Amino acid sequence: MSDDTIRLATIGRMINRRWRLLTALALVGALVGLGISLVFPPRYTTSAFVLLSGQWEERELLTQVEIATSSVVVDRAARKLGDTGLKDRVSAKAAEGNIIEISGTDDTPEGAQRLADLLADEYVAFAARLAGDTTDSDPALRPDALKKLVVKTSRRITELAEAADPGQSVESVQGRTELEKLRTALQEAVEKLQEVDPALNRANMVVMGPAARPAGEAPPTRSQLVLGGALLFVVCAVIGHLAAARMSRRLRTEPEIAAALGSASLGSVDVPGGRAAPAPLDGGTRARIRRLLGVDTRWDTPTLQASGGEGSRRIRYGRVCARLQEQLPLTSGPLLVIALDDDGVGRVAAERLAAEAGGDPALEVVVVSGERPLVPDHTTESGALVVLGAGSRTAAELTAVADACTDAGHGLLGFVLAGTVVSRASGGPSEGRVPAMAGGDPRGGAA
Repeated sequence: MSDDTIRLATIGRMINRRWRLLTALALVGALVGLGISLVFPPRYTTSAFVLLSGQWEERELLTQVEIATSSVVVDRAARKLGDTGLKDRVSAKAAEGNIIEISGTDDTPEGAQRLADLLADEYVAFAARLAGDTTDSDPALRPDALKKLVVKTSRRITELAEAADPGQSVESVQGRTELEKLRTALQEAVEKLQEVDPALNRANMVVMGPAARPAGEAPPTRSQLVLGGALLFVVCAVIGHLAAARMSRRLRTEPEIAAALGSASLGSVDVPGGRAAPAPLDGGTRARIRRLLGVDTRWDTPTLQASGGEGSRRIRYGRVCARLQEQLPLTSGPLLVIALDDDGVGRVAAERLAAEAGGDPALEVVVVSGERPLVPDHTTESGALVVLGAGSRTAAELTAVADACTDAGHGLLGFVLAGTVVSRASGGPSEGRVPAMAGGDPRGGAA
């Protein structure tokens, strides 16, 4: 597992090197979003507004919101519409100014408008019935009728008191006393009804006109699904790349590779990237697709300095050849250059190194299996050199390569690390020949 901190520069390098793959995944995500929008029909949402008169506290408004979406109200609306699946298509919320917003969702704009209006009417009717203001109850039990009945009874008590025996007998005094108590009780009842009446009036609700017919689809719309699918695939790809790089055990730096091979680095070279990159030796449809998507080379390897052109590239290869000449004896056989079959960058660099050497020193390129390396037995070779791409192998795989060289009787002189860079535009002084500042010897100097 890599302990490197994931920085914005890392994400930027990944996007720069994997933009083809990310573009392809974005197109796939957009197609998936389009398919989802075709499976699920468009939905339309509109709202009806109900005004509550009087003063309301916040918790009371929340109670009214729950009543508006209660099963009683929704079921009554469902019976009238002949649709039993309304529970998930209706909602309500409290707005400013004692207003309850009731929303309905349907497959058509007309259906959404009809649903919101009907739900608002059912809510107002149910709330009025809870407050006692309903035509379904007994007319004699309405507050206005009760007050009239109390007033009429009070007048009757007065008439009875005036018609009672004016004498001072015990029976007449008790009768008048009982009538006065009854009058007092009725007056208190009238006062209580007058106090309760404003609270009942507060429950008066008014539907503020019919719901507006929706002009557009409710989110998520088709365009939102397409855009969301593309964005989701890209984000998942970025996270997947970062997680894979975090969990990767492939070695990227020269000190790590030197420790695994047990030999020193003889320098680093590069092969041109982009359209100018040489095609890897492996063919097939899968390899062509990988090259097309730009996933044939690793993205999490250290960024090499951009090549100044063909001349600068030859200088780097020449410096590696000069170091090899210093380590080889004057009379020796060819040097075995080992490249791995699944490392396209390393193989191209090995062939280029042999071509630049031109027989001085003599280099013989051998491609071995990356999974089970098998090096030819020692005959006249003077040693072995490993050329590999940065971040292409784990420590165990590199150790296996070093062991294969030892088993075949080859001494491992070192390794060369190869990477891909984007070449500059041709036509400069560094393109096609070595600049004058190199002294005419491409093998001199330090890498």
